[in-house]
Amino acid sequence: MGAQKSIHAGRAKIDVNVDFTHKLCTSLMFPAFRDSSSPLSLVIGSLCIKHPNLFGGSEKLDVSWDKGLYDSNVLVAFRRPRPEWRPQQCFFIQHSLSPEIGVHGTPFDNFSRSGSGGVNLSKLAVGLDLSEPASSKWSSTTSVKFEHVRPINDEGRSITRDLDGFPITCSGNTHDSMVVLKQESKFAKANDQGLSHFSLQIEQGIPVVSKWLIFNRFKFVASKGARLGPAFLLASLTGGSIVGDMAPYQAFAIGGLGSVRGYGEGAVGSGRSCLVANTELALPLNKMTEGTIFLDCGTDLGSSRLVPGNPSLRQGKPGFGYGFGYGLRFKSPLGHLQVDYAINAFNQKTLYFGVTNLASST
Repeated sequence: MGAQKSIHAGRAKIDVNVDFTHKLCTSLMFPAFRDSSSPLSLVIGSLCIKHPNLFGGSEKLDVSWDKGLYDSNVLVAFRRPRPEWRPQQCFFIQHSLSPEIGVHGTPFDNFSRSGSGGVNLSKLAVGLDLSEPASSKWSSTTSVKFEHVRPINDEGRSITRDLDGFPITCSGNTHDSMVVLKQESKFAKANDQGLSHFSLQIEQGIPVVSKWLIFNRFKFVASKGARLGPAFLLASLTGGSIVGDMAPYQAFAIGGLGSVRGYGEGAVGSGRSCLVANTELALPLNKMTEGTIFLDCGTDLGSSRLVPGNPSLRQGKPGFGYGFGYGLRFKSPLGHLQVDYAINAFNQKTLYFGVTNLASST
C-alpha cells in the first residue's frame, strides 16, 4: 500500500511518497521442511520527499527513510545543477542501523541459516559524490566521506566486545572513525544476444587523525551473459581484499542470497579476501515466468585467520562452500518475484523467497 502527493510551495513542488509495503519480503529464507525461518531483511515502510527547486536555481533535495523490523536507513542528498560536461556533485548525510549478521552472526543447521550475534552497527556518514560524465560504455564516481561506526547491542547500548569477549572495533573504543576516499568505475554493454558488466571499487582510508583507520580495500564484479537459443546463461565472478587497519565488521562475508545460496548470511566464511562465482541458466516458461538452475561457490582464500579476533574460526565456518539448485522468476505488478531452492555442501536444503524492483501504488 502506498500513497503519493505533490505539495506546491511557491514556485516549487514537493513530491511526497509513502510506501508501507516496499520490499516487504525482500529476503526471506526458510530451511526446507521446517517451520522456523530466519529473515535477513524486512523493510516494512518507506518515506521519500523530493524538492526539485530548493533555492530557486534547480537545486534538488532528496530525503528518504526506510524502516524495517531490524534495521533503518535515513538519507539526505543535495544536488546542485552543473553543466553536463562537468562532474555532477551530490552532498549527502546518511545514518543507518542494522544487525551485523554476516561476520558476528551465528550459523546453525549445517550453516544453512545465520542467527543474530547480538551485534548491531550504527553508522553515520557525511560526504560528497562526484559523478563523471559517462563516456561510451564507461562511467565513474569519486566520493569522499567521513564515517563514524558505533557497535551497539540489541538494547541500543554501546559495546566494544562480542559475546566471546573479543574486540569489535579496530580502535578498541566504543566507535571507529575514518575518512574514506572511494573510486568506482563501471562498464556495461548489453544487446539482444547477451551482456557484459564490470565494476571496480577502490577505497582508501585517509589518516587525517592518527587514531583513524588507514586501509586499502578493493572489490570487483565481472559478469557475462549469453543467449543460448531461448535460454540465457549468466556467469559472474566477485572478489576483493583489504590491507591495513581493519575492524572485524569490515570483513568480506560469504554466503547467503546474492552470494552462495544454500548457506545463511556469512555462513561460508568471513575474511580479508574473498572470491565468489555464480552461474545461472534461465529458460522462459511463459511470458511471465522463467525457470532457472544455478551453481554458486565461494571461498575466503584462507584469509579468515587474518581478521581480528578470527570470528570465522570461532564460529566453525568452513571457509569454502558451494550450493546448487533451481528456481522460478515471476513478473508481477508488485515487482519481480524470485523463488530459489538450494542445496549446500552439507546436503542441507533451503528455500529462498525474494522480491525486487517493487513499484509503489498511487
